[in-house]
Amino acid sequence: MKILLWHVHGSWTDAFVHGRHDYLLPALPEGGPWGLGRADRDWPDNVRDVSPDRMELEDVDVVILQRPEDLAAAEQLLGRKPGVDVPAVYVEHNTPRGDVPDTVHPLADQTDIPIAHVTYFNELLWDNGSAPTTVIEHGIRDPGHLYTGEQPHFAVVSNEPVRRWRVTGTDLLPGFAGIAPVDLFGMGTDGVHEATGISPKKLRVHGDLKRGQLHREMAQRRIYLHTVRWTSLGLSLLEAMHLGMPVLALGTTEAIRAVPAEAGFLSTRMDDLHHAALRLLNDPWRAQAMGTTARSFALERYGLQRFLRDWDELLADVV
Repeated sequence: MKILLWHVHGSWTDAFVHGRHDYLLPALPEGGPWGLGRADRDWPDNVRDVSPDRMELEDVDVVILQRPEDLAAAEQLLGRKPGVDVPAVYVEHNTPRGDVPDTVHPLADQTDIPIAHVTYFNELLWDNGSAPTTVIEHGIRDPGHLYTGEQPHFAVVSNEPVRRWRVTGTDLLPGFAGIAPVDLFGMGTDGVHEATGISPKKLRVHGDLKRGQLHREMAQRRIYLHTVRWTSLGLSLLEAMHLGMPVLALGTTEAIRAVPAEAGFLSTRMDDLHHAALRLLNDPWRAQAMGTTARSFALERYGLQRFLRDWDELLADVV
């Protein structure tokens, strides 16, 4: 199939375009949210940048929508209306905002375009109305079992932790930094020391690293710390589990399904997580064993081939 989609969420797109189809990404010289294209990613040759003014010539079989605005944008590009003149699927990456749990999904009042939620928590919390829904859980490319845990630190991956603050649980980092150093990776980390009051010695900011380098750095830390309060499911959490890292996470949203008891500790009580952190920091053998279990679980539930197989089945049904 020829599939039109925008490069919106890098980690999800990274998995999706490793299937057997032709993936067409609108590309503009200036990039941006409507023309990012491949953005120099190490993706297969069947992932192509296409100028928007030539997209109508590509004979697209199906459209992957990821934002409400994609409906009008796809119709403009193709001269065909998604769900009517060309098959389409809407991928819902996000938890609802606003009047939760009564937030109505933007595509709730139609039956032509199925909504594919990325977690069961999303499907549960959104009011999907009459729209057909399904859940295709995340899958990621396996980075390999790289865990050493040699540094008794926490690894945290968080984009824009100051702006997003309570959403990402940035306000919780001082409590963990009082136990062991926190290594923070991600985009938009400017001002995090001032905002949290944590010294650079206890909060080490590494910025936005390339995929391979990020995984190697994460794997050297003893524990992966997931403080996000409200999200579908951070893909960095799944990457950490694939790496063989033990996990400390808030017992919120989809994390309770993603992290089994043998792979880490989940709680909504900070004292529980602080005590669990001390146990793992002081017992590297236990940390390694939990990380090995985390990896086995992640490979089974969130493996790339399962993800691509589920998507092939949905696309075949839709087209």
